[in-house]
Formats: sequence, structure tokens, C-alpha cells
Amino acid sequence: MQPFTERVIAIIKHIPAGKVMTYGQIARVAGSPRAARQVVRALHSMSRKHRLPWHRVVNSKGQIALQDDESYHQQLFSLESEGIEIGLNGTIDLEKYQYHPNHY
Repeated sequence: MQPFTERVIAIIKHIPAGKVMTYGQIARVAGSPRAARQVVRALHSMSRKHRLPWHRVVNSKGQIALQDDESYHQQLFSLESEGIEIGLNGTIDLEKYQYHPNHY
């Protein structure tokens, strides 16, 4: 596994319940600010294997990025069960819920 991917996995594992991070934010913290798409790929291919809290990762607008209805609602319900409020337009208030790790 590449060092960047290892850092991405470690960062996602440490997002606390009730908080979210964006794909781009994770890429920046992992050391590659332009690698948001690689974060998406890592999340897609490694969430189950590494038991990642994938539902805590959203797009830069604070929205659930998943397109298929079942996955969208699974993420929505998972976030709401952790106390995250989802706005009527499906947006999460990043000012309130975004996690900012101290190091990585």
C-alpha cells in the first residue's frame, strides 16, 4: 500500500462520531492537496476491509456525494444517528460538524 493511501486510511479511521471531513480536506491532511479523487477511490475500495467510517466523508459543499439512492440514504441515516443535522437540501453545516485533526 502506498504511504498516501495509508495516511488516508488512518485519517478516516480517526474521524470521531458526530463529525465529518471532506474528500479534499483528507487529501490535504494526507499530504497531497490535489488528490481528492484518490481519497474517493481509497474509500470505495478499502472501507469494508479496514472498517472505515465512510459515512463521515462528504464533498466540499458538505453534501453526501453518493448518487445511488440506497447508499445515499444509508449515509444520511448513519450521519443523523450520530447527531449530525442534515439540512433540507441535504447539506451539512461544515462550520458546526467539520473535524479538524491536529496532526498526521
